[in-house]
Amino acid sequence: MPIPGPQEPMRLLLLFADTGGGHRAAAGAVARALHERYPGRFESVLCDPLGGPRSSWLLRRVTGLYGPSIRFAPWAWGAFYYGSDSRLSVRLLRSTLLTLVNRPVAEAVAAQRPAAIVSFHPLTGRAAVNARERGAPGAPVVTVVTDLVNPHTAWQDGKVDRIVVPPTALGWPRRAEWAGTDRRVEIGAPVSPAFAGGPLRPDERAGLRRRLGIAERRFVVVLAGGGEGAGGIARRTAAILRRFDDVDVVALCGRNRGLRARLDLLTERYPDRLTVKGFVDNMADWLRCADVVVSKAGPGTIAEATCCGVPLVLTSHVPGQERGNTEFVVNAGAGRSAPRVRGLLRQIDELRRDPATVDAMGIASARLGQPHAAADIAALLAGLLGADLRRRDRRCA
Repeated sequence: MPIPGPQEPMRLLLLFADTGGGHRAAAGAVARALHERYPGRFESVLCDPLGGPRSSWLLRRVTGLYGPSIRFAPWAWGAFYYGSDSRLSVRLLRSTLLTLVNRPVAEAVAAQRPAAIVSFHPLTGRAAVNARERGAPGAPVVTVVTDLVNPHTAWQDGKVDRIVVPPTALGWPRRAEWAGTDRRVEIGAPVSPAFAGGPLRPDERAGLRRRLGIAERRFVVVLAGGGEGAGGIARRTAAILRRFDDVDVVALCGRNRGLRARLDLLTERYPDRLTVKGFVDNMADWLRCADVVVSKAGPGTIAEATCCGVPLVLTSHVPGQERGNTEFVVNAGAGRSAPRVRGLLRQIDELRRDPATVDAMGIASARLGQPHAAADIAALLAGLLGADLRRRDRRCA
């Protein structure tokens, strides 16, 4: 593999999949951190080998089931998750269905000739290792785990050079067996620099709400359901609007067009109190304008909200990878659990009457946030590549 010239940026291949929004967001956050921290030094290429244009039609069909399954049949997703969460099951998957991931990753490596490969999805790590061994010998392979508390066994691959694990994954089964201590690095979930800064001052939040077209002095609840718009957002939005006449609601629907269409109809009844958005590129602004964020216990939303110092009310979790997330947030004092609509209304009623508690939850939320995680991962990658280049220079001298 040729050594980049002094003016030629080193290319990194970042692998993700659009199952939820967290994997793409994490990859994008690291790409931005590399660009900002090391301008001109690196070029990041994002690749989705499971659902992208070069992926197998079967993989696209299978991964396309993720969104509908977690919205309409979470029990089915849970059965698959727990049934595959073992070394034997992962080995079987890698020798059958996941062999289809190898070709698009190998093609991307051949086309891009990256200096390093970074996997942000549990189903792309082994393909990254295979592609490195065949087409990019010597290139480091790094896995960045995006699950918060209970990562799946598929994240593990003994041949990666580094595995970045959230320090919150304290209950990770067999954690000590996953990669040697010299290869495991504990860094928080990467988020965009836009989420750094913690809670806003009252005057700053008032100004932000004006720019977003939100009432400055009302109690604002932001409902989010990740990239899939999961978590019963429509039902909970309607219940909040019916129950309170002094609470405004912002509903973020992600890629869920059906959900957005249903809520757009609801704006006709509550035109001054309901704001409906799809997939937004200024998520940090919408989180910061909120008094409370209501969401399922997705790791991406939790990481972003805590970096913004926003209280959370968690309504549900996807079986498997989101198990334990609610307890983690609640035990830290950063949020509350409200799995039923009646309980959610009770929590909102209490919080809108108690700004001191909301402020305390916001402070606790900010303590959980790790806004510099993406920069730390960027520094890890730069260190690996810097050492690698020095070794190559000595061989070529």
